[in-house]
Amino acid sequence: MSTSLINRFYAEVLSGGNVALVDEMVTDDFLDHELALPGQPPGKDGAKFFANTIRSAFPDIAVKAAEPVVSDGTFEALHVVLTGTHQGELMGIAPTGKTVEFDATDIIRIQDGKIAEHWGTTDTMTLMQQIGAVPE
Repeated sequence: MSTSLINRFYAEVLSGGNVALVDEMVTDDFLDHELALPGQPPGKDGAKFFANTIRSAFPDIAVKAAEPVVSDGTFEALHVVLTGTHQGELMGIAPTGKTVEFDATDIIRIQDGKIAEHWGTTDTMTLMQQIGAVPE
């Protein structure tokens, strides 16, 4: 994986579990245009909430594929495929032990070497189908 900020977030924060890195990687006035999870607060706390919630539900969350990373120095974009085993509660859904694979597309704006803004789409429908929360 390259050393882009977006790849570092997925590799070190989400997969690696180093949620404390959010303080180093994200600006104080971070703006997330995708509220991916119910109850996700705004700002840096929202990025931590997202990482902690996903890691709690899928402790073995891993990046299966993360490409291409497109970067112009101010913006980075990435399509990522994640895998994991549903071992903790997710949005009120009790652990099922089922293996999941879902994808997301992210765009971030970089300011002073940190993530200042995020736009994204996560295939939550596929994820919910795989854990049996909604019919396929």
